[in-house]
Amino acid sequence: MPASRPRLLPWPGANGQPCYLVTDGGANSRLSRLADEMEEVQLNTGSDLLKHARELLRTRHVSAREFRFLSHRLAEALYDALRVAESRGMRIPAAHAGREGPAGPR
Repeated sequence: MPASRPRLLPWPGANGQPCYLVTDGGANSRLSRLADEMEEVQLNTGSDLLKHARELLRTRHVSAREFRFLSHRLAEALYDALRVAESRGMRIPAAHAGREGPAGPR
């Protein structure tokens, strides 16, 4: 059985570089399941942070320090969400050449 395509993991390597997983176990490997759980935590954290940001920004008295802290956390959450999207996009099977798209032949 051939190894699966490399999967971008939701955490960086030792020097911040992208970290990939290649396994014969596919989505059932222990590390792959751990990565799935981590992606879910990252997306839930981003969702919770967005709710908090909306509540905070509804008030008129947000200090510059609070706003900077919120901005940093939102940037981190966006980075994580984009990494999850990239990883999941890489795992979508490539379309077969010559197949019609949703709008039919071009």
